[in-house]
Amino acid sequence: PSRLNSPTRYFLPSPHAPKPSKPTDPARSPAMESAGNDRRDAALGSLAVLPDELLCAIVDLLQPTDIGRLACVSSVMYILCNEEPLWMSKYLSVGGHLEYKCSWKKTTLSRLSLCSGNSELEQKARHFDGFNSLFLYRRWYRCFTTLSSYSFDNGHVERKDDLSLDHFHSQYDGKGPVLLGKLAETWPARTKWTIQQLVHDYGEVTFRISQRSPKKIIMKLKDYVSYMELQHDEDPLYIFDDKFGETTPALLEDYRVPHLFQEDLFGVLDYEQRPAFRWLIIGPERSGASWHVDPGLTSAWNTLLCGRKRWALYPPGRVPGGVTVHVSDEDGDVDIETPTSLQVTNLLLFLLFSKLYPHIISHYFDRLQWWLDIYPHLAEHEKPLECTQLPGETIFVPSGWWHCVLNLETTVAVTQNFVNQSNFEHVCLDMAPGHCHKGVCRAGLLAVPGKSVRDIENHPAGTMSAWNHNDMTRAEKRLKGSGSVRASNSANQCASFEFSDVHESLENQVFSYDIGFLSQFLEKEKDHYTSVWSPTNPIGQREAREWLRRLWVLKPELRGLIWKGACLAISVDKWYACLEEVSACHSLPPPSEDEKLPVGTGSNPVFIVSDNVIKIYAEGGLGYSAHGLGTELEFYDLLRKVGSPLINHIPEIIASGFLVYEDGVYRTVPWDGKGMPDVLAKYYPLELSYANSCFPLGLWSKQQFGMDSSTECSNKPIWPYMVTRKCKGDIFARVRDTLSKADLLNLASSLGVQMRNIHLLPLPHGEPLPKPEDNNVRDSDPPEWKQVISTLNGRKNNIKKHLANWGGTVPTVLIEKAEEYLPADMSSLIKFVKDDDGDSVYTFPCWIHSDIMDDNILTQRSLTDAKSTGDRDLEKLDAVNIIDFSDLSIGDPLCDLIPLHLDVFRGDIDLLREYLRSYQLPFLRGKSNNDIYKSVGNSKFSTASYRAMCYCMLHEDNVLAAIFGLWKDLRAATSWEEVEHLVWDGLNRYQQSSPTLSS
Repeated sequence: PSRLNSPTRYFLPSPHAPKPSKPTDPARSPAMESAGNDRRDAALGSLAVLPDELLCAIVDLLQPTDIGRLACVSSVMYILCNEEPLWMSKYLSVGGHLEYKCSWKKTTLSRLSLCSGNSELEQKARHFDGFNSLFLYRRWYRCFTTLSSYSFDNGHVERKDDLSLDHFHSQYDGKGPVLLGKLAETWPARTKWTIQQLVHDYGEVTFRISQRSPKKIIMKLKDYVSYMELQHDEDPLYIFDDKFGETTPALLEDYRVPHLFQEDLFGVLDYEQRPAFRWLIIGPERSGASWHVDPGLTSAWNTLLCGRKRWALYPPGRVPGGVTVHVSDEDGDVDIETPTSLQVTNLLLFLLFSKLYPHIISHYFDRLQWWLDIYPHLAEHEKPLECTQLPGETIFVPSGWWHCVLNLETTVAVTQNFVNQSNFEHVCLDMAPGHCHKGVCRAGLLAVPGKSVRDIENHPAGTMSAWNHNDMTRAEKRLKGSGSVRASNSANQCASFEFSDVHESLENQVFSYDIGFLSQFLEKEKDHYTSVWSPTNPIGQREAREWLRRLWVLKPELRGLIWKGACLAISVDKWYACLEEVSACHSLPPPSEDEKLPVGTGSNPVFIVSDNVIKIYAEGGLGYSAHGLGTELEFYDLLRKVGSPLINHIPEIIASGFLVYEDGVYRTVPWDGKGMPDVLAKYYPLELSYANSCFPLGLWSKQQFGMDSSTECSNKPIWPYMVTRKCKGDIFARVRDTLSKADLLNLASSLGVQMRNIHLLPLPHGEPLPKPEDNNVRDSDPPEWKQVISTLNGRKNNIKKHLANWGGTVPTVLIEKAEEYLPADMSSLIKFVKDDDGDSVYTFPCWIHSDIMDDNILTQRSLTDAKSTGDRDLEKLDAVNIIDFSDLSIGDPLCDLIPLHLDVFRGDIDLLREYLRSYQLPFLRGKSNNDIYKSVGNSKFSTASYRAMCYCMLHEDNVLAAIFGLWKDLRAATSWEEVEHLVWDGLNRYQQSSPTLSS
């Protein structure tokens, strides 16, 4: 830090050279050509062989203090280490609340507390002769060029003022972009949304900043406007805030959705369920959006309130000129690169480095570079549609269209994405799991090896109908629609993709943004209902199921369209055929039109037909789902045998068995869970020690084998099913917001009783499980715990990767401290050593539900008193039913508290206390509870809060997202002890205040 603040070595202010007045392609000036570059070789030594862009990227990998030391090495290193884009990158890697302090270097050093009070930042600039860099010059040019001299250009996008809804749907919706005037004439925002007025009204309000950064950046509006006036960034920060309606709801009153775009099928979802859909956008000259297709293939409208924007657009399937697209073969995510500004001699080094450090390279290439370095060299038939948007104008961007936006002046705009009847099927297709169809939708036939979009003259009639407006000239049609996607680089792009078989040959096909053409690229072998969805999907899998179900109920007039979309997204046609077969086999009423779509948000298709619930087990493949049904049937059988009162709070089983698909026909095979069913005998290894037991696919077999979905039978067209009587009551997730605090306390109390009944059930008899292949699991460990310990140890050994997989949910500082927080051996959480003779004492495992969340709880209100008095206050929520036992397992009962506290109680300590009051069981139980409590002493391994925190960290689901979402202050936590104390300390007080429970 002392070197970093040295006033004699480290200050290099932004250059104060004249700004270019018009963006052109900057060539090497005569002065640069004639000037020598003697200093570079002497200053860099052996590193002089590397190009400047690669040296800058390497420096970007260093920590700020190391950059300070490197700047001492030589004059050229001093220059490279004081580049403003470098320090901007350093700040963005830290994130947080931004207050810009005239330069990115000063801002970053201040943010990291590395800037002394009397720093060198007021020192005069240093000058070095004998060094020039075309790379640094081009970057400097992009930072200081001004775009205000762009004259108005009518462009190629049609402009319309008065447009009826029918005309819009027939000519533009799903077909092509259009600029619309007069839609915002009556908005208060037309006069109120100036920079001056916004700062006056909302200067102290914090807004989200959009930037390609792993960290969240926020700024007060007044600070952001100050930044806009001071900055000279190549890729300026801009406000792109999707939560502005929450922080400043008054802004929502200043505009309304234009009448052409008011149909939004995502509107049936609750606000917190639907994906981000509206943004306030404020940005200076040179800011904007790089080339992209809007998420989920939604359409969008964007209304400009002040300033000017330059738009460039390409139709679906036509990758922009100069852009290289990579499609992930895991989830179909699209990465975009534009490395064409590099000198050819440096291309191989660049490509090598970009593969190693893509996150470093990517920020060097932005929209302005595309306009300056790529656009001028495109052939006429490769150029995009263009237009300049003026204040008060609204542009419509259809589904799937590539677009890039460059702010020519300081701009203020509002935009919304939406789903309507035109793009609904495309949105559903994009949701479906798999990568091939996503790549084709977003990048066209470049996503298929060796294929490219052919010349427009070869397109069949109607394929590119969006271009064929009556008032377009022949030349305009050729300009907008002709040419290959990217003639110069198509071979390289195609080499980037590896996809599985396509439904039919593509030899004579051209790209068409028709849903019939695109859907043929769906990976038919995938189970769309249960396969993992892409994290880049705009909406989660559970929310998507709820969305389709709500549309089915609320939009009966659109059921034909909704059915088509549901077939694409969740293969509903397959599951409906299964439903019909089960209903016919068990003489159930045939499903009505209202009952054709699955209900609930779980991972298995569930239908309600009359008063019956038909559940088809599909999650995890046949091996996993067969064990799910077998365990559930064993559990029900045990409840009846022991006479558990829980039997009155779970559904009644009517039938169960397997659905088998053979020769194009579904048939049912009944099965009650006892004995190995014949339909599985040829797939399952009968030598399993459990094959002759009463429930061969029950709890013990599942504990050892049920998690393995890679068995030989996993992908067979066989699905277990179960039919139960529909329980009375409402799903808690749907009525939560209508319940009073008294109702919620009654719910917590009832749940405490029911979970007590589950945890008191005896485990079924089973032979000892085979020893897992885990060096941390010993022969002396109890067989009931071996698989659990093995699984926890496996996750613990990869804890950093495990936590990092949650995509930024967990703060980096906590990830680094995870190993030291967790025990070296997870058996420490269930095994304790007696003080007197050193013998090990183990806690007992029990049945655990594993998925006791708000959509697996049914609530029912008692109306007896209310009917007699008419006073609703006397109603009591006293009946609670629990459903979905397919995830039953054995383990520590504390594991069931995790979804209860985080999902059902949402961290409410009062509800947790009420639950524990009625639960009335000790957290540590064994053959002799006295021995357990004698042996644990003050060991942290016996502390309920510590054990619960360990289970959260090692959970197979991202429960930490719920923790950091409910307790937002924990984002600043520096230790796991802080998280443990705030979230789970109430469990320790329960132990301390209930000593009789441990006896």
